[in-house]
Amino acid sequence: MLNPAKAVNEEARLHALHSYNILHTEKEAEYNEITDLAAEITGKPVAIISLVDQEEVWLKATSGMDICSSERKYSFCSHTILEENELLIVEDSNKDSRFSGNPYTEGETPIIFYAGVSLKDESGHALGTLCVIDHKPNTITKKQINSLQVLARQIMKLLTLRKKNEQLQKLQSELTQKNELLRGFAGIVSHDMKMPLANMILTTDVLRAKYGNHLDKKGISYLDNLKHSSFKLSDYVGNLLAYYESDGLSKSKPEEFELNNLLEEIVELLGIDHKVTINFPEENIDLHCNRAALEQILLNLIGNSLKYNDKDEVVVTIGCKETKEAYYFEVSDNGIGIPEDKQHLIFDLFTTVAESDRKGNKGNGIGLSTVKKLIDSLGGEIKVASIENEGTVFSFTVKK
Repeated sequence: MLNPAKAVNEEARLHALHSYNILHTEKEAEYNEITDLAAEITGKPVAIISLVDQEEVWLKATSGMDICSSERKYSFCSHTILEENELLIVEDSNKDSRFSGNPYTEGETPIIFYAGVSLKDESGHALGTLCVIDHKPNTITKKQINSLQVLARQIMKLLTLRKKNEQLQKLQSELTQKNELLRGFAGIVSHDMKMPLANMILTTDVLRAKYGNHLDKKGISYLDNLKHSSFKLSDYVGNLLAYYESDGLSKSKPEEFELNNLLEEIVELLGIDHKVTINFPEENIDLHCNRAALEQILLNLIGNSLKYNDKDEVVVTIGCKETKEAYYFEVSDNGIGIPEDKQHLIFDLFTTVAESDRKGNKGNGIGLSTVKKLIDSLGGEIKVASIENEGTVFSFTVKK
């Protein structure tokens, strides 16, 4: 008996094999179906998908044989992976000196006929084989060999897809963990910054009230700038916290509530200080959905309609319709509009399109990103239609 040699690139080959994380995994129907098909096509009683490890040949799938592994030094597949033409055919192992005295050629179900093709990855590493076996001398046709080679390529596609899926799952898990850490960090920083910012705003008011008479116009301007910057940073921190807390909002349980009641609460929260007409839906629809998430969505959209509006009288119209599957909302305004070439950017985090809002403040690019994130989590979608200097319409859905 001739013990099979090690591959010239054995270390790299084993590294490639182990990268698939396939050894000693559970049986999978996709691979078993291929061995069944291989046996059917070739008319042989046994078909095997083998993977050649350092000392063991592990069998991912078998048809006609109930075995999980074999010793590499006795395995026919260990010879196959060394073949330059990626193919090994043994019509009668009793007449082949390489297998004289091989224990697998003896017993009740000996390996007498063997035909195997290598399973090669994209780098040319032979990971194992697809082989068929008979317990008596036999032959195989060229057409059957071609079929085995086609099936071998399908096996490699399955292995590669499985590997990529595992990598994606691992990456998703790592991203989830990092997002959790980032969310926690953002929450801590945001909460810790709110009190100092509030103190800064209050202090500027105290300084102005107590020492305003002793300050010149430049000094007063410095205080105004300090207060304005503090409010701006406070708004930024609040929006950032809302963005990272939106995942929690999306997990809130659905509630029964009236849409117009929710809209009245939102308008009150906005504290409107200029001439505004807000048109509610004519029909006060009873909703059954995630109230907390919808409130945050509408608060952002209506708030933007008020802020990014240069008209003497601001007009905001909210519409709502429902079907068996979803609620359809529209928030339209007569504001400054969004340039057509910038509309695809508005939902990107930290991306701002408008130079400034109604009060001359520049946005932070968090609000609409939060809206998109919430709508996605609710199984809906959002669209925008806008004409510069005429207005904008945001339309979105929320699944029931």
